[in-house]
Amino acid sequence: MDCTHLNFSDYIVYVDESGDHSLQSIDASYPLFVLTFCVFEKKYYSHVVTPSLRMLKFMAFGHDMVVLHERDIRRKTGAFHALNRKPRESFLEAITDLIAHTDFTLLSIVIDKYRLKKQDAAAANTYHLAMQFGLEKLYHFLQSRSQQDRLTHIVFEARGKAEDAALEFEFQRVCNQYNSLQTQLPFKIVIANKQTNSEGLQFADMIARPVGLSVLRPEQTNRALKVLEKKFYQNSDGEKLGYGLRLYP
Repeated sequence: MDCTHLNFSDYIVYVDESGDHSLQSIDASYPLFVLTFCVFEKKYYSHVVTPSLRMLKFMAFGHDMVVLHERDIRRKTGAFHALNRKPRESFLEAITDLIAHTDFTLLSIVIDKYRLKKQDAAAANTYHLAMQFGLEKLYHFLQSRSQQDRLTHIVFEARGKAEDAALEFEFQRVCNQYNSLQTQLPFKIVIANKQTNSEGLQFADMIARPVGLSVLRPEQTNRALKVLEKKFYQNSDGEKLGYGLRLYP
């Protein structure tokens, strides 16, 4: 099927979070909310990323139906409960290596919930705030690739009927010029169930927490961040802060 006439972007974006977006009960050990946008070039994603991750699953589990979640890997639950130490460590090394050798652009919004609550006790929904910042950064990235006039689809993981409806409403509001750029954003939201086994969503899921930990405890060894460092959207001087990484407030 020839779809070259359709005005779709060359890129697809997958979004996932780390941490609870609530400001009412804040976890002192992880008082952050992180929203991560992983941007893939579509042809590369379909030809390289998808088969690579599926093959890794075949090697580790014998099938590709396992949906990777960073929390399951970290807590050794789900499919990872059955793996003993050596296979699990081998799998983690393989995942880290795959991410290191995968070409994608990373945009991350990290919100300090304590500081946000102190600054504004009646602050807006933290998830929605991070999403707005992420969409604005994404627009700048797409401008740099001359894609700003083409429709880009952004895939979010489903969180519940009410949450998804509120997210979709806020997404449309932000795209309809309710943003700091004061321009129409050419984005379309896609909300996918957790069990869709989307490789892009699994990448975003595994990346969000290491980014948060790098901000929370910058002195701590963070093997994953070393891999991610070159993935962040950067300016011509190689700076990621304010480009691929936004800290708020």
